[in-house]
Amino acid sequence: MIAVAAMKGGTMDARQTYAARLTSADEAVLAIASDSDLAMGMAVAEPPAILAALARRAEAGTLRDVRVWYLLSQTHAGSTILRRDLLGAIRPRCLFMSGVERALIKADPTAEALIDFVPCAFSGSPRLLRDEIALDACVLTVSPMDEDGYFSFGVANDYTSVAAHCAKTVIVEVNPAMPRVACSTPLHVSQVTAIVENHVPLLSFGEGPASPEDEAIAAQIADMVDDGACLQMGIGNLPAAVCRRIGNRRDLGIHTELLTPAMAGLVHSGAVTNRRKTTHPGRSVYSFAMGDEPFYRWMDGNPQVYSLPVDVVNNAAEIARNDRVVSVNATIQVDLQGACNSEFMGGMQHSAAGGQLDFVRGAYGSKDGVSVIACRSTARGGTVSRIVPRLDGPVTTPRNDVHWIVTEHGAADLRGKSLRERAELLIGLADPRFRDALARALETKKGGA
Repeated sequence: MIAVAAMKGGTMDARQTYAARLTSADEAVLAIASDSDLAMGMAVAEPPAILAALARRAEAGTLRDVRVWYLLSQTHAGSTILRRDLLGAIRPRCLFMSGVERALIKADPTAEALIDFVPCAFSGSPRLLRDEIALDACVLTVSPMDEDGYFSFGVANDYTSVAAHCAKTVIVEVNPAMPRVACSTPLHVSQVTAIVENHVPLLSFGEGPASPEDEAIAAQIADMVDDGACLQMGIGNLPAAVCRRIGNRRDLGIHTELLTPAMAGLVHSGAVTNRRKTTHPGRSVYSFAMGDEPFYRWMDGNPQVYSLPVDVVNNAAEIARNDRVVSVNATIQVDLQGACNSEFMGGMQHSAAGGQLDFVRGAYGSKDGVSVIACRSTARGGTVSRIVPRLDGPVTTPRNDVHWIVTEHGAADLRGKSLRERAELLIGLADPRFRDALARALETKKGGA
């Protein structure tokens, strides 16, 4: 009886705290000061009402020099604080470029100088925000509060949960559309500075049909997935095509940076049971999720899914604790030694390193693990080869770590191969129109050496 009474008392205190801190978005953002460091919820966790209120303050000139730290911005940020006319008052500190930043720079090349890209592995972002930045504020979307006073981070644990726990000021946008998902460190109402309510649909992301090239790549990757494998896959048509081909597998597991509807489909089909996992058996573990409304409904209250911060999910040692990890990631370019540039193209930063290297290393450290880097052999309508003599940008995944490279023309295991053997294998994965030129480049380099 004492325990029940205490719980009820705690519930009443939580409700009173909630009511006391509930306010409008315009009132809430008055707690954010000029010349401060602010973290924004990632991707689907962008809080639209709060961001619109911040934009209004910036327009009015009452908010200046706010450094906004974030990854993978979406339309809510793009239509508010990341508008071209507000850059300056808002100073983006971007750790992963998205279509929002690319569109800004395409429309006005001078915007590139106002968007500060900060190189950082996705797994390093929580430590950066917690230990290096000393965050003044964090704004994010959360699920409704439970009876014990806790909010769920829903689709965005990633760095968002860590930022919310370490920032001096925390403003949450409570949205009933945000699924409630179990996590290791939920956010209690007592830790929140202000609460804004806003019932709007979450951002939705579909999966379209795969191209013939992607289907050819997916078929080869699917052959590498055995019963009992533990999966990590990204978003897009290619990973979805792989998932469609492995629905007949048994006892698959999920330990992934990003959870998608295609992976949820493997749970629906019975292919994923998570029974053979070492870490969190019986649960699909993820750090952030992107999908559509039925997918978010499936996540809500689902005991089979569990979210963790990205520095845990993407920790290579944690990944490797599971056997038979199959990691599938994409790249932009592969050089003839096997190094991959997965983030830089057209003379500018296109995305970022993300968690690619973490999962490449984690998968290879796993017993019977397989790391796959996939790409179509050409770009720009077949006019440019993705297999190149030299990379045009930074090395995202070093040649020392690359395991399998797959294009629509085949798959190559680079482990244990010499530089000459690697080059010959990779030329075989290139589009036939470019193979002669790549072979000449290889011979030229050998002669120059």
